[in-house]
Amino acid sequence: MIDCADSAFAASHLGQDFTHAYSHIDAHIRHERPDDGAEIDALYHAVFGPGRFAKTVERLREGNRAFTPGCFIANDSIGICGAVRLWPVASEGAPILMLGPCAVAVRRRGDGIGMALTQIALGAAKASSWGAVFLVGDLAYYSRAGFERLPPQQLSLPGPVDPARVLGLSLLDGGLAQVYGRLWVAKQ
Repeated sequence: MIDCADSAFAASHLGQDFTHAYSHIDAHIRHERPDDGAEIDALYHAVFGPGRFAKTVERLREGNRAFTPGCFIANDSIGICGAVRLWPVASEGAPILMLGPCAVAVRRRGDGIGMALTQIALGAAKASSWGAVFLVGDLAYYSRAGFERLPPQQLSLPGPVDPARVLGLSLLDGGLAQVYGRLWVAKQ
């Protein structure tokens, strides 16, 4: 389950290092900065390959701007070893944040970096009063952060997706219940 206490603190301290809250992972966690872009893109390419651009969730990133308070990286002595981003998405109900991609370098898999980044990003979303977050991913992994499988017809993504991989998390009471129907990139 997610512990938003440290994450909410972190979200209110944009630009600061959050390593104190996750010292067990032996990496520095901080907000993403504009100059991190090339290294993050290289990490995403190494982890997901060029096929990531064909995924349905990519349609919700195209023309969208990431929710900056919810974008974090982890770096170690070699460089950026993990990254996560949140994206604002419109629905026929309330707006929602989409988590992803969350990527961890092969050299650091199993160290807890992905879950630490996820928890900090969720804390930032909650601290900013977002009601809910969704993602398309592995239930066995993301359930550790509180995500649950959404009913198959609750959200309509802009392309094919395995409904068993559409997961959601309420950050505020009833947050997911207010999100339904078609999803699209809202004008910002």
